[in-house]
Amino acid sequence: MKKIESFCVDHRKLNEGIYISRIDGDVVTYDMRVCKPNTGVVLDNVTMHTTEHMIATFVRNSDIADHVIYFGPMGCQTGFYLLVRDTVSSETVLETIKEVLLKTKNHTGEVFGKSEIECGNYKTLDIETARKMCAEYYEKIKDWNKILTYKEVEGK
Repeated sequence: MKKIESFCVDHRKLNEGIYISRIDGDVVTYDMRVCKPNTGVVLDNVTMHTTEHMIATFVRNSDIADHVIYFGPMGCQTGFYLLVRDTVSSETVLETIKEVLLKTKNHTGEVFGKSEIECGNYKTLDIETARKMCAEYYEKIKDWNKILTYKEVEGK
C-alpha cells in the first residue's frame, strides 16, 4: 500500500514551523507544526479545538478566503493542516497565517462558534488557551520568510 506523504518524512527532523506537506493537483497542504514531534509535548484537546475555531474563521475571512479548502488539527496533536488552492503563493499563505495568529492572540471576544447550535462539543472551548498557543507559535515563525518543503528539511 502506498504511504501518504506525511508518513514519508522523517519526523525526527521536523521542528516547529510551517512546511508544504503535499501538493495534490491544485491543492497545497500546509503543515503548521506547533510542537516538535515525538517530544512528549502535544496540544491538549481544548487548545486544539479552540484554535481550530478561531483560525478557521479568521482564515475564511481573510484575503485568501476564496482559496481555502480546509483548516483543522493533526491527529498526532502537534499542529494543524491548512489546505489552499495553488492560486495563492506560499509567501501570501505565510503572511496570512501570521496575520490570523495575531488576530487570535489579540481577540478579546467569545470563541467563534461557541454555542450548542454551532458546535458539537462547545463546552471544550476556551479563548485563553488559543490566545496563548497562537502567541507562542507566532513568536516561533514571525521571522520566517519562506515555507519549507519536507524534502528541504530532510536535505533531499
